[in-house]
Amino acid sequence: MLLISGLVYGQKSKSLAPTPPMGWNSWNWFGKSEINEQNMRECIDAIVDQGLLEAGYNYFVVDGGWRDNKLGANGELLAHPIKFPSGMKALADYAHSKGLKFGLHTVPGTHDCGGDPVGGFNKEEIHVKQFVDWGLDFVKVDLCRQTEDPCVACEKTKNGWSEETIKNTYIKWSQLLKNSERDILFSISAYRFRDWYPEYCNMARSTQDIKSRISKGAVFNSEARENKGLLTVMAIADFNNLSANAAGDGFWNDPDMLATGEQGLNFEEQKSHFALWCIMSAPLIIGNDPRKMTAEEKSIVLNKQAIEINQDPTEQGKRVKKEGDIEIWQKQMNNGQNALLILNSNSQDIKDYNLKLSEFGKTFKKKKNITDVFSGDNLNSENGIISLKIKPHECVFLKIE
Repeated sequence: MLLISGLVYGQKSKSLAPTPPMGWNSWNWFGKSEINEQNMRECIDAIVDQGLLEAGYNYFVVDGGWRDNKLGANGELLAHPIKFPSGMKALADYAHSKGLKFGLHTVPGTHDCGGDPVGGFNKEEIHVKQFVDWGLDFVKVDLCRQTEDPCVACEKTKNGWSEETIKNTYIKWSQLLKNSERDILFSISAYRFRDWYPEYCNMARSTQDIKSRISKGAVFNSEARENKGLLTVMAIADFNNLSANAAGDGFWNDPDMLATGEQGLNFEEQKSHFALWCIMSAPLIIGNDPRKMTAEEKSIVLNKQAIEINQDPTEQGKRVKKEGDIEIWQKQMNNGQNALLILNSNSQDIKDYNLKLSEFGKTFKKKKNITDVFSGDNLNSENGIISLKIKPHECVFLKIE
């Protein structure tokens, strides 16, 4: 294990993500089979042209599918010769020329999730050097499969990993990245929260994958909350809420990429989905096709007040009340400001709800500057109560100053 000054070791990591990272990832829309050099360049252009970069979405991350199905003779990663003939440095250079930061998906075991033997296990130094040489700014290290776990006596997961080897492997990645010649944001994707994450990475998945276009469509909420390990929006929010207290100071819980756009959610569900990610201080990593954004989707993901709530680093917002199908989430922000999200999780019924502001903090007085984040309207409260009528899967997202 490398011996590093605790001060310097921590400063580099935390400075890379003082607020939740924002960007775009290819997986939810394109998956592994549909990406190629041409459409990734087109998506880079679209992120700039659609105003996403200006709004703060500055990381462009190519997920699984960019690699060849084997490693090179010296254990090095190879770009897919047909889909990415110019290689990944050329694509990184193109992203940088447009003002974006660039990232890639990689795997720390022996195989990727599809079974190709392209993992970085015992080849970490080689792969990190490649990422530095290519000019990466972000690396997503996705647990996937392991066939060479040295912990013989340990209980192992269905993917062949023991918890001991998971931790040791990710710590090794953390040390190599922090001591590399480049600032590379470290994203762990290992499907649930572990208490050592905040010390060693900038963001980490707290759940399994969200349902999206590539998995036959996103689902907001249903009785069948899981489908072969894929989760609804509300199921993911439940899991992410469990580790809320760990977020902040350069580390953020990652409830997976956003499934906005034409991926299965209606307009109100997309608004609720985005609002949940914002109030949970989640990394805002869009997973759409940025070349085909509707005006409705842009009105959601470019909403300045929602993004400001997300980017306030004070805390991860939490669910503070559940009353039948009504859920209330709260995030306390700088300068005494608060965000409240009132959500109807019922898929069929409109709900009437009287929001009593006094329940959510002693600082709430009868008269406050209360703004509806999505409509921009200022709301009045009678005696500290706001009367709401909330449609199925709709939310009311409030900023209270």
